[in-house]
Amino acid sequence: MTDSQPTRGSAITAVDAARSEQYRFLARLLMSAPDQALLDAIAQLEGDQTALGQAFAALAAAAANADAAVVEREYFELFVGVGRGELLPYASFYLTGFLNERPLAVLRADLAQIGVARAEGRFEPEDHIALLLEVMADMAAGQIESDVAGQGAFFARHIAPWAGQFFDDLAVAPSARFYRPLAEIGRLLTDIESRAFTLAA
Repeated sequence: MTDSQPTRGSAITAVDAARSEQYRFLARLLMSAPDQALLDAIAQLEGDQTALGQAFAALAAAAANADAAVVEREYFELFVGVGRGELLPYASFYLTGFLNERPLAVLRADLAQIGVARAEGRFEPEDHIALLLEVMADMAAGQIESDVAGQGAFFARHIAPWAGQFFDDLAVAPSARFYRPLAEIGRLLTDIESRAFTLAA
């Protein structure tokens, strides 16, 4: 989704590896509908007693009973639609009420500064929630050179101001079925990361 230069850094911690996987998982499902193979893999996920673990368990249960064609239609209704979907998953829209506004320009400048460019063949504006989550995944994995302060600054500037509201909206969107537990995962991850970056500051 984005092109970035690999870093010279050392191995990442297990916590950062898990953070990267969670960000990338969300990004994948928010960029396009899962095929049947991915649904079958998601159905094998196991949760734990934490709120996040329970949200993953709920998603696994939804995947176990899902048909790829039905989920693809759900994705279309939520994010594409005829004219537009039920949700517009872009920072500019959530922060200004319009697409392609100043938040996108600010984001593009910040992405250029850290050496990230939109991948060839991708046409979505860079402030799509999935693209932002993928940048965070690359940062956590060390694929984009960034310390904790840099990750926290990017998160605070481009994700924290609106992602929670987006996931709340996704949870109650009329067409959301499979995507409802995913919205809970996104909301919880946003909250966890917000607290973690605050404590690290």
